[in-house]
Amino acid sequence: MNLFQIKSFIKYQLKARYRKGYGLHSPFVFNLVREVIYGKDHFYAFDEINQSRAKLVASSQVIDVVDYGAGSKGLNAKQRKVADLARHSSIRTKYGELLFRIVNEFNPQLILELGTSIGISTAYLSSSDKQRKVTTIEGCPETSKVASVLLRELSCNSVQQITGHFKDVLPEHLAQHNKLDFVFFDGHHKKEATLDYFYTCLAKAHNETIFVFDDIHWSKGMEEAWHKICSHPQVTVSLDLFQLGIVFFRKECHKQHFIVRY
Repeated sequence: MNLFQIKSFIKYQLKARYRKGYGLHSPFVFNLVREVIYGKDHFYAFDEINQSRAKLVASSQVIDVVDYGAGSKGLNAKQRKVADLARHSSIRTKYGELLFRIVNEFNPQLILELGTSIGISTAYLSSSDKQRKVTTIEGCPETSKVASVLLRELSCNSVQQITGHFKDVLPEHLAQHNKLDFVFFDGHHKKEATLDYFYTCLAKAHNETIFVFDDIHWSKGMEEAWHKICSHPQVTVSLDLFQLGIVFFRKECHKQHFIVRY
């Protein structure tokens, strides 16, 4: 963490509440926190993904990386070891398993991921039902190739990989679909880009859609983007887990924001 992130984490710790759902009056959010965010079920897919992650951590492969976003927390070289990407740039196990539980609970049929990296988060999104349609977009061709091998090993055969700059390929992809059920925003961690992709995907959102944002406290700009997203009139329920931000569009829910200790 840099100094900004440390300060943000301290603020989060001071404000975070609702551990395991205690104190929540919304039945929807209570169930979400207690049964999904703090869910204890262990799925076989977790072991498979962890084994694949361990292989990547042990890899000696070096790849050329194209990074269109805000860079990595600890990796800025154009050539990077796959092992370092697995250690530092891939989603942590705790949050990957949370993505799996959210998808498993709400059963979205059309999932979009912006930022494949080496495919670990994609595997979590796909593995609860390997027939579910998951499209993942990555700007770097070499990391896409690594992800392709991982997803093939895990039999995530329904995943569609698209390689290209988000701004170039996202509009074309969205034009092919009437709706989005779930979007994981995990690339280009800058305020303007995050808001741009949010508004672009918002056009395909419906009452049951879920948006999840990674690294919402990455920088001052990302925090500003997160606050603007939460305040959007179409967003009714938003949850800040520090690493991840989750928003819902359910009209039956009163507009509320929760900072949940996780």
